[in-house]
Amino acid sequence: MADLVRLAFAAQSRPTAPPSSALRETPATIRDELARGGGAVVEIDGALVGAVLWLEEDGSLYVGRLAVHPAHRRQGIARALMDEAEREARRRGLTRMHLGVRLALDDNRRLFKACGFEETTLHRHEGFTEPTWVRMERRLE
Repeated sequence: MADLVRLAFAAQSRPTAPPSSALRETPATIRDELARGGGAVVEIDGALVGAVLWLEEDGSLYVGRLAVHPAHRRQGIARALMDEAEREARRRGLTRMHLGVRLALDDNRRLFKACGFEETTLHRHEGFTEPTWVRMERRLE
């Protein structure tokens, strides 16, 4: 899963500054994240092609590290993973989901908007004077 996350984030549509911390994921960091919150994967013919991690924070399900193998993009895998995250939020009795996305990644922002997320607040990484990412939220009915 760590290999997939690094591969997917290295193949983003545009470079980001600062580089994504996802590029430093290891099997140990992924195991820790799964133990703290959970996640889901998609396999095709026994090969891992998609993954997502989640964590409950402040009454909301934080969705992170959504990763789809570059050769399998635009096949509905990201949407299926987001649907699974929603099911997890509902299983936990949560009424909100949230995530962060880099401002430069317009395609990612469009995907999350199509999944029902709205942009809420702009944020900047340490050392930057202008916003670099946006928090997106989705209220569950």
